[in-house]
Amino acid sequence: MNKPTRLSLPVSALVTITAALVAAFAIPVRAEGPVARVPAVQENSTDPDVKAMFDNARNRGGQVINLSLIRGNAPKLARAASAVAYAIRFETKTPRPLVELAILRTAQLWEGDYEINQHRPMMRACGYTPQQIDAVGNWRASTLFSDRQRALLAYVDQAARGDVDDGTFAALEKFFDTQEIVEITITVDTYVGTALFTRALRIKIEDDGRLTAIGKC
Repeated sequence: MNKPTRLSLPVSALVTITAALVAAFAIPVRAEGPVARVPAVQENSTDPDVKAMFDNARNRGGQVINLSLIRGNAPKLARAASAVAYAIRFETKTPRPLVELAILRTAQLWEGDYEINQHRPMMRACGYTPQQIDAVGNWRASTLFSDRQRALLAYVDQAARGDVDDGTFAALEKFFDTQEIVEITITVDTYVGTALFTRALRIKIEDDGRLTAIGKC
């Protein structure tokens, strides 16, 4: 009776196969340590508002980010704030690329590094070049923006500080109607608040690549 043939693989091949299997089934590990000055809620929270907020993020193609994990300590307010953020990004008459431009500039003005990190990928998704994104902070000296974009940026620069002069507002009205102006102003107001919130609670920028839902432009 013949004995079954035993397969013999080189040690290097076994190491390669083992590494591939480990990578395939590995669960991403987040950096240890607190993500803010206050505790984060758990991603498997059973609170109905928190769960709905997290499920909504995942259903839109995003991940649960640190901002949501901290806001989740105030479930109803967190869910409402999340809904406003999605409405700003996905449900405005104002074209999405211009909304993202307003968000990034507002975050810059209020040193909202957390939001800058989250929204730079959205700027790229909305068609901005790396050169344009880098130029937003010094847009007045740049030739990379259209007259409409420049009118928006001038308005954001003043609106984020709470006082807009007549000339700047008149320039904005040449390119945007009433609904768009209100949408832009709500956007600025919202992201000033987000910058203050993330700074006050020292919410850490994700170091594992997690992003909120980017959506389509």
